[in-house]
Amino acid sequence: MKYPRRSRASGRSAAWLLAGFAAGYWLGRRFRQELETVQANRQIVNHVSEAIISADQSNTIVMANPAAAALFGTTVEQMVGSPLERYIESPDGDEPIDVFRPGSGRAGRRATDYTVIGLRGDGERFPIEGSISRTNDGAPFYTVVMRDVSERRGVQEKLTRSHDQLRQLSAALQTIREEERTHIARELHDDLGQLLASLRMDLTLLQHADGTPSESLRLMRGMEDNLLTAITSLRRIATNLRPRALDEGGLYFALLGLRDDFIERYAIPTTLLADEAELRLDDTASTAIFRIVQEALTNIARHAQATRVMMNLFRLNSDLLITIRDDGRGIRPEDMEKAESLGLIGMRERVWAMKGEITIGADEPHGTRIDIVLPLHDHLV
Repeated sequence: MKYPRRSRASGRSAAWLLAGFAAGYWLGRRFRQELETVQANRQIVNHVSEAIISADQSNTIVMANPAAAALFGTTVEQMVGSPLERYIESPDGDEPIDVFRPGSGRAGRRATDYTVIGLRGDGERFPIEGSISRTNDGAPFYTVVMRDVSERRGVQEKLTRSHDQLRQLSAALQTIREEERTHIARELHDDLGQLLASLRMDLTLLQHADGTPSESLRLMRGMEDNLLTAITSLRRIATNLRPRALDEGGLYFALLGLRDDFIERYAIPTTLLADEAELRLDDTASTAIFRIVQEALTNIARHAQATRVMMNLFRLNSDLLITIRDDGRGIRPEDMEKAESLGLIGMRERVWAMKGEITIGADEPHGTRIDIVLPLHDHLV
């Protein structure tokens, strides 16, 4: 009776032993697969051309590939175990890993939006861009992929300098143009205007002379009408070049004259809301603002098909807020990007030259709205 019991006990032991061998084999096989995966991933990381480092929650580097070592001018051995701040400069006192943290406004965007400063082994500073990923195997680890963008930064700086130079050139050309306009307007008014006025006075005296034949009087009246037309045209041309009200009365009265002339020429009701005391500015600002409003009205007359225009200029602290609205067909985004939209480009350049901001867009329910903010710290009189 005892033999069968031993046989059953022996059978159970053998079964447990076989199960243990099977589990060990399975665990060993899984461990070998995971180890092979880790080794394969490490091989991939070590052979990619982009710099890759991993850091733990305390910003200590736990892994760096050869590309990262080459990027920072050091060795993998020196990088591993070093603090991340040894190789990445932290802006504004942030932790180094925070400069790449998702949600910071940097990860996933263009390099130009979020470049940070890297530190080479010899202390040289250079711009880098990077993106970050987080893994959680117990304690969190952060893996950062980085690139040297020194060349790109250099190209950007050149483009920025070129753009600044173009704007300076544009501002200088605008200044020269205004000076020429002022000179020509003054010459027209003071020389040619006075000459025409003198001719009209002489013609008036001739008409009142005794014994002048009626036929000659009729001819003189026609000449006087032509002189009046010439004087009116001369005044309009001189005003378009440089309104005398801008020099004699200031910006407010120049805008009043511009509004009245616009209504007379285009029969479009136009309202000007402004305070003379708020528009006492120096010549540079007054001229720029007058030209901006003038160009806006010209665009409305040419393209808007409007039936009403509203202009509002008021001071808020040391800023001048300008709003120009019409009820026309409205402006489309593609209209503002056309190469021939020189009027809009000129307005923008004048606003940017004064370090201001301009917004042009469709108004509700229809029409176009121009909003301009101009700082006046250096232009008050």
